[in-house]
Amino acid sequence: MNNLETFKKRFAKHVKDLQNQITAAMQEIDGDLKLREDSWTRKDFVGNPGGGGITKAFTGGVFENAGVNTSEVFGKIDPEFAARLQGKSDELWATGISLILHPVNPKIPTVHANFRMIQQGAKHWFGGGMDLTPFFPIEEDFIYFHQVLKEACDPYDCYEWMKKECDQYFVNHHRDGEMRGIGGIFYDHQNSGNLEEDFEKYVNISNHFIKSYFPIVKKRLSEKWTADDEQFQLWRRGRYVEFNLLHDRGTLFGLKTKGRVDSILISLPARCRFEYGFQAPAGSPYQKMMEYYWPQDWINK
Repeated sequence: MNNLETFKKRFAKHVKDLQNQITAAMQEIDGDLKLREDSWTRKDFVGNPGGGGITKAFTGGVFENAGVNTSEVFGKIDPEFAARLQGKSDELWATGISLILHPVNPKIPTVHANFRMIQQGAKHWFGGGMDLTPFFPIEEDFIYFHQVLKEACDPYDCYEWMKKECDQYFVNHHRDGEMRGIGGIFYDHQNSGNLEEDFEKYVNISNHFIKSYFPIVKKRLSEKWTADDEQFQLWRRGRYVEFNLLHDRGTLFGLKTKGRVDSILISLPARCRFEYGFQAPAGSPYQKMMEYYWPQDWINK
């Protein structure tokens, strides 16, 4: 087994271990959490066995709906799609974890993360990130989230550029550049030429997800909310849906590589709303929250 194959196996194991750790953290917080877990397989572009994954779908009292999924896929892909990736081959291997947690309480932000390793022919790379989508202007939570991400990135001096990438990626461009949340970090096509160092870097960054998010959930568990808070949350979830269906490269990647459709679209919230011409009332916390859906310096607030 060559060095790359060894690290591929290690990363595939890592994302499954992280999936189990995140599941345990959710179960600790949400006593009403129900888990539907199943495994799936796929065929590649030419009909041969092409791997599969493990889907964990949750509903509960704290988390209205959530998905924490892992996959390891391989085989032939559509040559037209292959030409849009990094390598020159129509043979692809990819493993990763992808998650989105949609809480019930509007005072608790939605969170998204994914961490992946991909090989296409002779090329391989790492990608991923994590970002926060809050619905109520609680600045201390946004600062905390970004401080943990900076802590994760500091050994590699990569927070600033990863934050900028995130601010530029999770954007509803058809909404005049409005971000879907308050950002985080995002990276793709990462290969420094040192596989061992890259592996340790991206495993370490992914291991900070639990610390970045669940303390915020615990802090806001008992916060009361109003019907207006919920309506604003549902409206912003609608914006979330717009991004995931119109702009998200991960959604496209999953569909183009013949992933399991329900496992890909588990990122969508159970409930959302659209209101024609909605404007947050002047002086409301929702108007204040709207100011935050643009790039901010959360470390030096």
